[in-house]
Parts: sequence; C-alpha cells; structure tokens
Amino acid sequence: MQYLWAFLVGGALCLIGQVLIDRTSLTPARILTGFVVAGVVLSAIGWYEPLAQFAGAGATVPLSGFGHLMAQGVRDAVDKDGAIGILTGALTAAAAGIGAAVVLSLMAGLVSRPKEK
Repeated sequence: MQYLWAFLVGGALCLIGQVLIDRTSLTPARILTGFVVAGVVLSAIGWYEPLAQFAGAGATVPLSGFGHLMAQGVRDAVDKDGAIGILTGALTAAAAGIGAAVVLSLMAGLVSRPKEK
C-alpha cells in the first residue's frame, strides 16, 4: 500500500507541474523554482513533513521534496550552530544530491560528446 500512495502523491505533484506547463505562460524554470519554494514554505508551516511521512519517496523525490530538505537542513543547522546555520544548513543537507548531480553530469558530458547547435 505504501508504494501505491507514493505513486499517487508523486503522480499528483507531476500532474500539477504538467498543468502549469500546459495552461500557463510560466517558463519551465519558473515552475521548477516554484516547486522548490513551495516545498520550503510547506515545510516551514509544518505541512510537508506529514506528507513525506505518508507518501515516502512520492513526496521526497520531486523538487518540492528538495525544498523540504533544504528547509529541514536550515532548521537543524540553526538549532545546532546558531545564525550561521542560515547560510550553511541548506547546502549541508543537500550536499550528497548536489555532488552526485555535478559528477554524473560531468560523466554524461564526457561520454556523450555534446555539440553546439
């Protein structure tokens, strides 16, 4: 049942993104940024954590989950280190994902030999 809820919640988040692409004049970059900001806001008011507990990867893998991860990182770092945690918490919490994205992008660029258009 947990897989079903993860699929449905993740699919609903993707559906929201697709509707925004199809029905608005927002650029994909603004939609992606909106999802991250929505994750931060929903985490700040305490609504995203119950959703993440309920849906698991269906809520933590999309971009809104990235915003939630950054908000959690800042909250934890501020509790631990004080005001400096505002600057360091988000990157510390997301360091593994950001590092993996950079390394895998570099490898893909080296293997695929991209060409200019």
